[in-house]
Amino acid sequence: MAEVTSEPQLQELVPGVHAWIQPDGTWWINNAGAVHSGGEVVLIDTCATARRTRLFLDALDAATGGAPIRLAVNTHLHGDHVYGNALLPDETVIVAHEHTRQGILQDFILANTPPVWSPTPEWGVDAVRAPTVSFRDEITLHAGGKPVVVRHPGYSAHTVGDAVAWLPEDGVLFTGDLVFHRVTPMIAMGSLDGALRSLDWLAAFEPAVVVPGHGPVVPGAAFAEVLDAHRRYYEFVGHTAETGRDKGWTPLEAARQADLGEFADLPDAERLVLNLHRAYADADGVEINIAAALGDAIAYNGGPLACAV
Repeated sequence: MAEVTSEPQLQELVPGVHAWIQPDGTWWINNAGAVHSGGEVVLIDTCATARRTRLFLDALDAATGGAPIRLAVNTHLHGDHVYGNALLPDETVIVAHEHTRQGILQDFILANTPPVWSPTPEWGVDAVRAPTVSFRDEITLHAGGKPVVVRHPGYSAHTVGDAVAWLPEDGVLFTGDLVFHRVTPMIAMGSLDGALRSLDWLAAFEPAVVVPGHGPVVPGAAFAEVLDAHRRYYEFVGHTAETGRDKGWTPLEAARQADLGEFADLPDAERLVLNLHRAYADADGVEINIAAALGDAIAYNGGPLACAV
């Protein structure tokens, strides 16, 4: 496994299986990956901006000798994993869960980015490119003869259409944003209960190596510890929401009263507000107001959210 650096880096995890790791994994700075076998590539996610996606694709092209990207997977709908779809070759078939396809088609940030992040990302992309193949539960793709199993947990977690890419022959698991390693998790567009349920579901793969949606690669031996940290964080969100609702506090007030404890040093701490908005909405059986949640996150942060894309 390659040495960790402060720059984006293509890491070959096992022969032909690559992770594109982008430190430090904060807002809009995601991980992606690729499987190269039989002279062709299956891509796993793109990046938020044209600049970052080109860096990824150029590094991959050099590593694979220019092998064609025949298929690409989007693990979920968020722009940091999908806006770069626009730079893929026209002949590349993009695959995602049916809810992810719908969410990308309904994207509201690329065309009219709200003043949430500072600096405002320079996307370099004019329009979203949605998947043209969708699935409901599971689909198996192939890079040459190597299977890439793309699977939905069966419920909302980080989003409504999360998918992992699992390489059973190599024990490599690409989790998308079901896992944030050393970065504050976010479930505003998913479900607190589903995020908790997804942890046991992920553990059952028993992977040898894990590529999270954000943060450093996780060796299989450390995966249980990473999942336990997620569990503690989600339980913290649940307890904070319960206390806040009992006291009649808004999500922002509950966040301001909360002691972040062991999570205080994680980047993007303001996501607590977004996660509390989700927990409140779930408890009330209503749709989350994303605009209000983002506004409260800015208030908690004392200004626009830090962004370095």
